[in-house]
Amino acid sequence: MQSQATLKRHATLFDDMAQARGIDLEEEMLRGNLRMMELEDAILRCTGCSQPDACEHWLASQNGPVAEGPSYCRNSELFQTLGKG
Repeated sequence: MQSQATLKRHATLFDDMAQARGIDLEEEMLRGNLRMMELEDAILRCTGCSQPDACEHWLASQNGPVAEGPSYCRNSELFQTLGKG
């Protein structure tokens, strides 16, 4: 089981990555494009990433919506799907 600090850090990274990709997670949930269970699974998938520091640096260097995230992002496919909506 992940520590609360780890879950919080990766939930923030996931939310920040969605924003960097121009995806409004709340809107996606309201439209039925993202279920709570999928969100939880995505955050857990994020906790398995071996590069959270690199992710934080990548996110800090972004100035607007980007078409793709870093190649190591474990949620790239989900973000790609949500970005098409």
